[in-house]
Formats: sequence, structure tokens, C-alpha cells
Amino acid sequence: MSFPVHTRKTSRRTFPLESLLMPQVPRSNYLHFQEEKQRLQLKKFLLHRMFLVAKITADTEKKHIAEYYEQVFQSILKHHLGEAVTGLLLLYPTSILHILESCNGTLYRILSDYLNREKNETEFFIQGMKIIVVSHNIPTRLFMQWHVSVIKVPVIYLDDVTQSQSLEEVITEFLTQTHKLALHLFKTVKVGTKGPGDNLHQAVPELLLPEQIIKYLCKSEEFMDTETFINMYNKPIHITSDSEVVWPAPSHF
Repeated sequence: MSFPVHTRKTSRRTFPLESLLMPQVPRSNYLHFQEEKQRLQLKKFLLHRMFLVAKITADTEKKHIAEYYEQVFQSILKHHLGEAVTGLLLLYPTSILHILESCNGTLYRILSDYLNREKNETEFFIQGMKIIVVSHNIPTRLFMQWHVSVIKVPVIYLDDVTQSQSLEEVITEFLTQTHKLALHLFKTVKVGTKGPGDNLHQAVPELLLPEQIIKYLCKSEEFMDTETFINMYNKPIHITSDSEVVWPAPSHF
């Protein structure tokens, strides 16, 4: 006796050969790329680097300037979520060179505090601050912490380079020398130490800028002062979209 055998037809989907051979690449966008980059670098916010110069009164105790900035940094960190401040403060006899690295909000509050003191205090020891350049979204820090160094011994320069060079040449020398000094400190100063101290004029005199260049930049009108910078920062940007433009333009009869 034979029994009928029923065969079930199974339907199988056939996929194109191209889909099997094509590699599956995860898709992302530029925002995810930037966020991942910040996460890998352990940064909560984008970093910026700011170069500042200013004049100081001759009878000012240099430690008072360092204490002022330390108090400002601590106050900002207590009340504002942001990145820690790193950089270098060089204290010359009558001027300062200040390099700051932090997030946008922290730098804004540092400048705002200085501007308020300059306006409200009759004789604030830091005067005529100028912003030389701001580097946005820097990939890494040049400084692992904030250092202060007093240039005790004034260096004698036979020629005033600011009298024979153009502004472009002076600013090029300014940026070149400051970056060389920053790289030197990055390689030599260990994290957690007090920093270079007050002997930079003996250790690396060839990397120090002449004070005459800093004073020249303080007087230059091509660079923005703090008040102008803060006003531009606070000024809203009005952008006219295409939907707001009517064509042809209305005319009055």
C-alpha cells in the first residue's frame, strides 16, 4: 500500500547579489562626528584660545594681578558650567601678555569681569586691554594648566623693531614667538607643577617677546578693545531669509 506524499512548497525570497556583496557602512552626520570627537577628547564644550595684551600701572604688585585672575576663574567655575581655564600670563614691568584657553562662555565672563572693573573702579591696575586674535574650536590645548611668570629683568633692545616693521610683520613675530614659547612649556613643564616660574628671561630669553612689541600692540587701533568685543558679542545677528523678501519690491504711487 502506498500513501500519497504531499510536498510543501516553501517560498524563498531571493535577494540581489549586489546587496549581499555591498558592505554595510554605518551612516552618520557631521554633528555626530563632532560630538564623538569631543567625547574622545574629554571635552564638554568647544575650546577657544585668546591672545590678550594690556597695560599695567608701574607700581602694581604683580601678585595682585595673578590673585585677581585666580579669583575670577574660581568664581566662574562655581557659578558657570564650562571648561577649566589654562594658559599663560606674562607680567612685564608695564604690560602683560595673556593667553587663555577655555570654552566660549568662560572667556566671555572673564572679559566681562575685566570690563566691569575698568568702568567702575577709578584706578584698576589693568588698563587698555586689546584682543589680538581668537582661535576658535582648537583641537587640543597648548597648556595643561594656567601659569604665571614675572619677567623680572627687563631686556635691553638696541633697535625698536616696531619702528621699522609693518603691523603685519609685528603681529607675525608676535604669534610666532608666543607659539614657540607655548610649545616649549608644553614639552618641559609637567602637569601639577608650579610652572616655569620667574626665570624665563634666563631659561629661554630667545623665546620672550620684547615688551616694546606688547606696548605697540596695546596702542594699535587695528585691534579690538574689550568693550567693542563684548558689544559685538551681545549684538543679535539679524538674518533676512528668502521668505521675507518680496519681489518685486513694493512701490508707492
